Amino acid sequence: MIISFICRAILLGVPLLFGSVGEIITEKSGHLNLGIPGVMYVGAISGVIGSFMYENACQNDIAAMNPFLSVCIPLLCSIIGSVLMGLIYSFFTVTLRANQNVTGLALTTFGIGLGNFFGGSLIKLVDSEMPSIALTKTSSFFTTKLPFADDLGWVGELLFSHDFLTYLAIAIAIIATIVLKRTRVGLNLRAVGENPATADAAGINVTRYKYIATMIGSAVAGLGGLQYVFAYANGVWSNNAFGDRGWMAIALVIFALWNPSLAIAGSFLFGALCNANNYIQGLGTETQELFKMLPYIVTIIVLVFTSMRKKREHQPPQSLGLSYFREER
Repeated sequence: MIISFICRAILLGVPLLFGSVGEIITEKSGHLNLGIPGVMYVGAISGVIGSFMYENACQNDIAAMNPFLSVCIPLLCSIIGSVLMGLIYSFFTVTLRANQNVTGLALTTFGIGLGNFFGGSLIKLVDSEMPSIALTKTSSFFTTKLPFADDLGWVGELLFSHDFLTYLAIAIAIIATIVLKRTRVGLNLRAVGENPATADAAGINVTRYKYIATMIGSAVAGLGGLQYVFAYANGVWSNNAFGDRGWMAIALVIFALWNPSLAIAGSFLFGALCNANNYIQGLGTETQELFKMLPYIVTIIVLVFTSMRKKREHQPPQSLGLSYFREER
């Protein structure tokens, strides 16, 4: 039961890991993107659209489906949809210098509405009795385990039985940490987030860094939505089923202290906290709802302690949420 609980916690935590790492990359450029829930939602529905079209082209025959294309088509569709959302956010906040908080919230509303519109349209096309789309054939390719996992007992189940997006999420978090802390590109990006005027004076193209960081961050976050649909929900899409995972990913950024590596452990902890009520017997509905609050309570506690310690490395970028006006430099 313990191994099952840990595996379930990892499965629940991976969408949060994608979302939080994407938001960390964005925030390192000085932009607070509260549109991450909408970005993840669009990333999910974009992958669903790509998978739906490919399955229909193969006449829903799994033998006619190419495993490589079955994975790559929704993956690329998800990335393209998420990057476009990041581009919209960048255009408003970087080029037009609109308020970042308002733009992010508007992007979340827009993304959820867009996802529900296309999701509802696909549901009408399949004429299903249930208000959902089942893309279980594509999901089977996403959730394929490593061939030797079953031979290793509980070790194989714990470490090697996850979908490939789980390993991709961990790899992206580690690579992001290395890039941010050990490379010139990461140094320049952090300089843009801390003090864009100084970075501009040093010859760094502030606008370019902000655009690229926001679009890459959105692409990473969008993969969280894709993983939720094809790994956690087994390829079943239903409108408004994504829950508050986008907001939890933003809360995880604070918990991880803007460090992608810490987000790995934080996301799995959040997944465990969200899943705890399913493993404790005899809980009433009210108690289960209280358990769902645990990730946010833990985030608030971490925020209080880091604010009291006042270590610079545990604080957000100084220019986070502030538009940069080059004329005022």
